[in-house]
Amino acid sequence: MDATTGYLGHGTAAERWERARLFFDAKEYAPAAQILHALAQEAPEQLAPRLLLARAYYHSAQLSRAEHELRAILERWPVEDYARLMLGRTLERSGRADEARPHLRMAAAMAGEFPER
Repeated sequence: MDATTGYLGHGTAAERWERARLFFDAKEYAPAAQILHALAQEAPEQLAPRLLLARAYYHSAQLSRAEHELRAILERWPVEDYARLMLGRTLERSGRADEARPHLRMAAAMAGEFPER
């Protein structure tokens, strides 16, 4: 698929969601992010497009955008453990391990993964 063909933003929300998932699955994260960004703006109350958008940003090394989206997700859904884990990983990848640590610990605890004593 080629992002320059001009069909990224066309179709119903369901069609664009499917197209974004196809791009994501093909590891074409930039066009996936382009579609997902529009979907997330249209329906900010839907978690799935926003999480996939954050993942697309992360995988395309757009770490500040991933961080911004993940913080917005966690503001709205504070118990979303996967977003918490992704934020920790994003901060780690950004060289901010100390800032990442509490997010990673919280994500593990939320997922029921407790360190052994």
